[in-house]
Amino acid sequence: MEGIVSWATEFQIKIIGARYYRRNGKFSQEDIISPRDTIGHGTHVASIIAGNLVSSANFYGLGQGTARGGVPSSRIAVYKVVWTDGSDDIDIIDAFEDAIKDRVDIISISMGTGINANYLKDSITVGSFQAMRKGIMTICSAGNGGPEHGTVENISPWVLTVAASSTDRKIVTYLKLGNAQTFVGTTLNAFDETNFSTLVYAGDVPNIREMVSRNTSRLCLDTKSLDARLVKGKIVICDEYNVGDAALTAGATGMVIRGNDIAVDYRTFALPALFVGNRESFELVRYLVRPRSIPTASIFKSHETFDQFAPYTVSFSSRGPNRITPQILKPDLSAPGVRILAAWTHNNSPSFSMLDSRRVSYNILSGTSMSCPHASAAAAYVKSFHPSWSPAAIKSALITTASEMSARTTQSLEFGYGAGLINPVGAINPGLVYDANLADYVLSTAVNSSAVKEILTIKGGKFTADTSL
Repeated sequence: MEGIVSWATEFQIKIIGARYYRRNGKFSQEDIISPRDTIGHGTHVASIIAGNLVSSANFYGLGQGTARGGVPSSRIAVYKVVWTDGSDDIDIIDAFEDAIKDRVDIISISMGTGINANYLKDSITVGSFQAMRKGIMTICSAGNGGPEHGTVENISPWVLTVAASSTDRKIVTYLKLGNAQTFVGTTLNAFDETNFSTLVYAGDVPNIREMVSRNTSRLCLDTKSLDARLVKGKIVICDEYNVGDAALTAGATGMVIRGNDIAVDYRTFALPALFVGNRESFELVRYLVRPRSIPTASIFKSHETFDQFAPYTVSFSSRGPNRITPQILKPDLSAPGVRILAAWTHNNSPSFSMLDSRRVSYNILSGTSMSCPHASAAAAYVKSFHPSWSPAAIKSALITTASEMSARTTQSLEFGYGAGLINPVGAINPGLVYDANLADYVLSTAVNSSAVKEILTIKGGKFTADTSL
């Protein structure tokens, strides 16, 4: 995310304030030196939380229908801390402090600072601790490092950590070969069906004029890695994920990325493209090297189908256990985070490629960045019914009312989906809530008094507080 989004739950006006943070004063040419969204990520997650009702929202015909945020009546305050080269801890701390001073109700953070071995070394943990002490709930994304265990981020006990689950909207893309074989890809292709074009392997068409080796060209990561004389008008097969800049620069009509069985997050590319898994990759290579024939293929435009197995935790969603405090389950719960249609900025293309000239008002993205604002909207919804509830009480209501998910579709079980799929309506009236205070969190994490003092004062930051419990 471009920063921290927070809001109050009572008014109709949307954006009531925006700040940006860059203590070191260093910006790149791609940065917009203002709170404005540069890449689209912040716009996307904010609209998931508080977007107004919009009819006929779609991404090139996909996801067609009426869209709205979880709590359209909310107001938004934006605190931008992420730039093209990342974010700084001190800026995150400053943003948290301002959000607390602004007396926001909920803080939503679709970002992470990596996996740390100590709560005191994580700026989001420190900032959210201060917010918790002031009665402000923080919701965070679990990270996109799955399906390996122990990859979950934002694991402090006082935040709500959200995994990504699928929806029943499934989007598929077909690759049809000249021999009539058809493969199903996992990407999101908004371009019209291509004509049958010659297939070439990127490793066979290195740009030798730029001294590029086949080991480099096969990855398609460098925009100058492919020989345009051998690629123009053809579909190029690459061995590594990329947004399509190299293929587009060389004049390709399409791209296939092979050998990627876990690439199910439905990315958009700068040209017609798709992922194929290991089995399909083997068949594709067999077809490519078949003697006495010219291999050809066509990439179809993506279309929607119904996913009968949804909801389930998707492969990219980071898994537990909690590396610092194993006895505290993380992630806490799961929320929709796959193929999510939401608003988009005209400052960036839907594929994130600078070579992609398309500009859209809505984009479809996948990630725990998308599941986090779903849970944040649910938390705001619950708080609107129970304004006096503490962050722990709201968190308890969401966790204890989460719907059970299938163990067959998520092998990691609770380490994948936490307590289950979020149920906002059920959380309004949970029947029983478990509250917690500062002392409870200190005891649960075995943090000693000197560590508490450090987390409350923060060297180089602005936080100061009484450390007595």
